[in-house]
Amino acid sequence: MAFCESDFVVVPSGILLHHISGLPVFLNDPTYPYKNMVTLAHCTAPRKMDGKNSEDVRILTHFESDYGAAPKVEMRLGQVVTNLIPDFASRKWVGFAGTIVGNPFLDICRSQIDVKVHGDCDRLLREMKGFHWMTCYGNCLREAGYALQKAGVEWVNLTGPETV
Repeated sequence: MAFCESDFVVVPSGILLHHISGLPVFLNDPTYPYKNMVTLAHCTAPRKMDGKNSEDVRILTHFESDYGAAPKVEMRLGQVVTNLIPDFASRKWVGFAGTIVGNPFLDICRSQIDVKVHGDCDRLLREMKGFHWMTCYGNCLREAGYALQKAGVEWVNLTGPETV
């Protein structure tokens, strides 16, 4: 696990998601949800999101500074992902499953994925409290909910138990 200049409140979600899934996690900045989709981006990302196979990558400059090197990891289209969104007080986490439907090249951080939200996109917009999210390949919502219940953290599963 490696996390960049993030706010600390997202780090526990990355640690939890990594240990639940056994896979690398992608710390990211979300855009506002739109048309049942959200774009997630950051100027660093793991290449082996499935833990074994390297995703295609282009090396570009860091977006904000236009200096140095940053990977643009092309994550697997059609891949189901888990997204965790902790609030700043560590009292309430939101989660949802989604499917990667694109790797755009927008004027934002370099590694970018468009994720189709499996769940209530309007509620996601209302519940977004943190600044960064964590994402990993696979659906780990059930395990995340179980761990958060044990830790006394409120859990909001936007995908719902019927699809977990």
